[in-house]
Amino acid sequence: MKYIVWGLILFLVVIHQDVWNWGNDRLVLGFIPFTLAYHAGISIAASVVWFMAVTFIWPQHLEDEVEASTDTEEGAV
Repeated sequence: MKYIVWGLILFLVVIHQDVWNWGNDRLVLGFIPFTLAYHAGISIAASVVWFMAVTFIWPQHLEDEVEASTDTEEGAV
């Protein structure tokens, strides 16, 4: 899953460079410029990929260290 998330991140980096849309004057839903809608879609996709990264590949040992340090601090008080 780690490689899938990294692949999606690289894919988002590549498609974010939308040189092919620079001269596009179309409107989406009749009022949103196409490039703005495109970047809104990229932002939504980035939030989904970030959710996947946090859910599936977040390093658990970091969480364990934080919990252990808060347990020792609470016990010292």
